[in-house]
Amino acid sequence: MSKIDLKGAGFATTAIHAGHSRDPEYGALATPIFQTSTYCFDTVEEGGDVFAGKTSKYTYARTGNPTVRTFEKKIATLECAEDAIATGSGMGAISSALIGLLKTGDHVVTADTLYGCTDVVMREILPSFGIETTMVDTSNIEKIEAAIKPNTKIIYFEAAANPTMRVTDVAAIAELKKKHADIKIVVDNTFTPPPILCPIQLGADVVVHSVTKYLNGHGDVIGGVVVGTTEDVAKIRSRAVGKMTGSHQSPFNAYLIIRGMKTLDLRVRKHCANAQEMAEFLEKQPYVSAVYYPGLKSNGKNHEVAMKQFKDGLCTGMVSFEFKEGYNGKGAFENAKKFVNSLTLPGIGVSLGDPDSLIQHPASMTHANVTPEGRKEAGVTDGLIRFSVGLEDVEDLIKDFENAAKAL
Repeated sequence: MSKIDLKGAGFATTAIHAGHSRDPEYGALATPIFQTSTYCFDTVEEGGDVFAGKTSKYTYARTGNPTVRTFEKKIATLECAEDAIATGSGMGAISSALIGLLKTGDHVVTADTLYGCTDVVMREILPSFGIETTMVDTSNIEKIEAAIKPNTKIIYFEAAANPTMRVTDVAAIAELKKKHADIKIVVDNTFTPPPILCPIQLGADVVVHSVTKYLNGHGDVIGGVVVGTTEDVAKIRSRAVGKMTGSHQSPFNAYLIIRGMKTLDLRVRKHCANAQEMAEFLEKQPYVSAVYYPGLKSNGKNHEVAMKQFKDGLCTGMVSFEFKEGYNGKGAFENAKKFVNSLTLPGIGVSLGDPDSLIQHPASMTHANVTPEGRKEAGVTDGLIRFSVGLEDVEDLIKDFENAAKAL
């Protein structure tokens, strides 16, 4: 079969076909699973040439695998990047990107609102390696620029912050590189994967994902990925994934991710449509004091930035909302717990991006390891609830929320 030309192809076509080569031996349509730890050579001389970098061939699964490579090529194409390195988890991707690009004495400017485990890496682990971090509101360009030092090497943020949904203007931060050429912009794009956002098109250098979430999309895989230039990815592959962390992705997980990504366009659009309806519904509820969703005009600047940089009006499948303090004479956290425990469709869990809706309380779950001071800076209150809106019929989700509200 002739090779498919994807130049000018639409997103859905690219998500299905990018990175895939038909099996030359058997003609298998699905990507085969190369479940092997090592690869053999025909001669000692061939092995020597490969390890010396004179010829290219797989050597050991920690540094490469054909099934995993198919996924890497696919996500690199969708993220408009030159290359990608897949990892065993989202934190494996984040840590590998940082370790691969930083050294002792460097400085990172990072968002003050991050996923809980990333927050711990920034506040505690990087400083223990002699890497300084400064946490600022990345929606404020002046604060970012004021935090930059001569040894600043990375500006790191989440395109839509977990769990407050604050949107950062990627293109505006990329403008800073005109004055600070040595700085790399690293974006966690987990909440807003393609087709919503391609940060590299807006000037970012490196993008990371927890593939566990929307890219795989079925709640049955742990995985991560780093995309960027060939040079940056090679450095991260060699220094971090191949040696320091050993956080390579398994071929079976890569196979499941490739399968999941074939419906990425359909799934993401449905997640976003459901989330928009749920956000509009929640805005009208008497027990809610605030709804954080970039698709709402009431979100002000957040909405404006989202409409400028997100494609086709898509604004993620994640909604966060605050319970009103004193509603029915009770505390916000008390009402939040009672409400969540009364729901029947969403599972109470910390992941996201699955067909099944998931709901959780960040202060006691995903951000429990963040200090109280850190949670306060990030806007993670005791009454905040994070809702990963699934692919159920939205009318059923709304009915479930209405029934749970009766318990308050």
